[in-house]
Amino acid sequence: MRFVIQRVTHASVTVDGKKQAEIDRGFLVLIGICQTDSLSLADKMVHKLIGMRIFQDQEGKTNLSLKDVDGKLLLVSQFTLYADCRKGNRPSFTRAAGPESAEAIYEYIIAQCKKSIPGVEKGIFGADMKVELLNDGPFTIVLDSEDLG
Repeated sequence: MRFVIQRVTHASVTVDGKKQAEIDRGFLVLIGICQTDSLSLADKMVHKLIGMRIFQDQEGKTNLSLKDVDGKLLLVSQFTLYADCRKGNRPSFTRAAGPESAEAIYEYIIAQCKKSIPGVEKGIFGADMKVELLNDGPFTIVLDSEDLG
């Protein structure tokens, strides 16, 4: 499982010209789900995401979490995070989970995040989405489940 976490001042998702979701200060999280991912792994990733302290405190140190700053989450499914570009110029996505299992884990992640963070928005699974954001910093973290140990 891979999360690309971007600290944003605002972000939104538009589908077919209609704004579907929008947040102010918080994280835009692109979520890639692999064939071997599970709900227990999703729990670990959500725990790490919610506890991520990358907002500045009064001294300018990145020491505050989403809860500390009343931040919001915008969660967007993105299977392309599992692109395999080792051969040729056309990426392969064979490691990405199939749509049915990926959507189930994606919805589980959303539900788990809502237990801790009041302001959780989401993209539309499988849709052609237009994502807009203003990255704050810029500050971007790649959280890969393989690194959790």
